[in-house]
Amino acid sequence: MSCPKHLDYGQDSGEFNLGRKWTQNIANFVARSKKGLEERTKPSFCNIKSLGFCVIVFSTSKPHGATAGNREEMAPKRKTPVKTRNPDLIRGVGKYSRSKMYHKRGIWAIKAKNGGVLPRHDPKPKAPAAAEKLPKFYPADDVKKPLVNKRKPKPTKLRASITPGTVLILLAGRFMGKRVVFLKQLTSGLLLVTGPFKINGVPLRRVNQSYVIATSTKVDISGVNVEKFDDKYFAKEAEKKKKKGEGEFFEAEKEDKKKLPDDKKEDQKAVDASLIKAIECVPDLKAYLAARFSLKSGMKPHELVF
Repeated sequence: MSCPKHLDYGQDSGEFNLGRKWTQNIANFVARSKKGLEERTKPSFCNIKSLGFCVIVFSTSKPHGATAGNREEMAPKRKTPVKTRNPDLIRGVGKYSRSKMYHKRGIWAIKAKNGGVLPRHDPKPKAPAAAEKLPKFYPADDVKKPLVNKRKPKPTKLRASITPGTVLILLAGRFMGKRVVFLKQLTSGLLLVTGPFKINGVPLRRVNQSYVIATSTKVDISGVNVEKFDDKYFAKEAEKKKKKGEGEFFEAEKEDKKKLPDDKKEDQKAVDASLIKAIECVPDLKAYLAARFSLKSGMKPHELVF
């Protein structure tokens, strides 16, 4: 492509003319680009009236010996193709000028219908703001508003090795080393276990599953009724503080020992009775639950099979 020697811009014609210096620079740029590209490149000139300068676009042609498979590897397909009325030649520069898009979009027809002016929608009137009344009462101290708790309780996942009737070994707490029978998992995620109390002295209590070892020994607890036991059953009753007079303030009072309610004692006996029947059906299981677990010299915990 040959370019004229002078660079002139006509407002009526809307054409560009490149001077001799611009032609030489473009030729040098094309020569340098050909050395670094494997594909053939050819410069083409685009006349854009609205921008007022000449744009060079390098269109790539298919090299000799290229196949359809190679073409797909070179240009990956888009999942959602983008369709536009004015595709970009290069980034930020469209194929059609501003005046061309004016006719393609049919804006001239919209103007003709509205007397040569684009229709404009009047903005919706804003609703009148409600009058803010000052509070009649001002607190002497700043009262902090409690934060809204949006936390939702998620059920704790039970270990696969722990199933109803599994014999567990307690690793911490008051009954450390004792063997207990797992009854069910409560809503809080804690485990409901018992010794039974008549065999090893462990009553109905809640235990965290992080502090137990699940064994392969199991007990049939199908005859044990544990529906009434939940987290509220184990909740402590709030004690009312007694007001002391001047004379009673200096007198040391002996604290009465807390006694277990009679209804909880009856619940423990009922669970033990049905559980001991199932334990006695298995030989040596009663003695196994009564014995405390401990490690002796030479025993390796990581090699033990529980």
